[in-house]
Amino acid sequence: MRPVNLIPAEERRGQNAPLRSGPIAYIVLGALVALLAGVSLVVLTGNQIADREAELAQVKREDTAATAKAQRLSAYTQYQLLSEQRSTTVKSLADSRFDWERVMRELSLVLPSNVWLTALTASASPGSSTGGSEGGAGLREAIAGPALEMSGCSTGQDGVAGFVGALKDMDGVTRVGVESSALPAVGTAAGTGEGGEGGSTNCRTRDFIAEFKIVVAFDAAPVPVEGEAATITALPEEPAEGSEESSESSEESSTESAEG
Repeated sequence: MRPVNLIPAEERRGQNAPLRSGPIAYIVLGALVALLAGVSLVVLTGNQIADREAELAQVKREDTAATAKAQRLSAYTQYQLLSEQRSTTVKSLADSRFDWERVMRELSLVLPSNVWLTALTASASPGSSTGGSEGGAGLREAIAGPALEMSGCSTGQDGVAGFVGALKDMDGVTRVGVESSALPAVGTAAGTGEGGEGGSTNCRTRDFIAEFKIVVAFDAAPVPVEGEAATITALPEEPAEGSEESSESSEESSTESAEG
C-alpha cells in the first residue's frame, strides 16, 4: 500500500516542505544590512565629532592659557626693550661728550713761547658758540662739530705760521683755519687799534708783532645731539617674581574649574 501525506503543503516541515522563492526575502535582507551599515556609520561619525570637539576644547584652553601667560610676560619684554633703549641713549650721550680737558692740556703743551692768547672760546657746536673770538664766526659756522676759536699775537708772521703747524699736530685736529693774521699798519702807533688808543684788545705793542684769529676744527669728533637727554624714557617698575607664580596658580585653578 502506498502511504499518503494528508498534511497540507503550506504546513509541512522538513524535506517535504515546499521551497519559498521570490525577491522579497533578498530585498528585506539587503535593507537590514543597509540599515546596520547606516547605524554603524552614524555611531562612528558621532564618536569622531565628539573626539574633535574635545580636542577643540583642549586647544582653546591651551590658547587661552598661552595668551594669558604672554600678556603677563609682556611687562618683562617692555622692560627689557626700554632698558636697551636707555642704555643706547646714555652711551650715545657719553660718546658725544668731547674731552675738552685733554684738548686744553695739549694746547698748553704745543703753545710756543712767542705766542700769547688774548681770547679763547671752546664750543661743541656752532650754535653753542658764545662768540668769544670776534671775526671767527664765519669759519666756526662751517664746522659742525667741536672747535676752538682763539685770538692772540705772535712775533711776526713766522711765529703765527709755526703756531698753526703746532696746532695741526694736536690729537684729533682735522684742520686749522686762519681768519686773519696782520702786522700793524704802516703809520699806526703800536698798541692802538680796534679797542681804541692803547686799548687792551690790541696786543700788537711792537711793529713786528702780528695779531691773529684762528679756528681749530675737530671734525672727527661725534656731534652732540641737542635734546638727546629728553629721549631717555623712565623704566617701569620691574615685575615682581611672585606675581607670575600667583597668576599661574590662579589660571590653573580656573582651568580646572572650567574642565569640571
